Amino acid sequence: MPKQKTHKSASKRIIKLTTGGQYMARTMSAQHRTSGKATRVLQRSRNTNTLPRTENKRLAKLLPGW
Repeated sequence: MPKQKTHKSASKRIIKLTTGGQYMARTMSAQHRTSGKATRVLQRSRNTNTLPRTENKRLAKLLPGW
């Protein structure tokens, strides 16, 4: 049986897997078109977020090597 391939777009969006088993990703809407956004919004969007636990099962299929 061949190896399962990693979903490349998912691997680029997910930063890391925590020790508790949760995936972390960057906040959306922080890279482009930021001129009209408030400074506080941009500061908050620099952080990483833990994704909901409901996404873990789906991401585990997309990222088999993690």
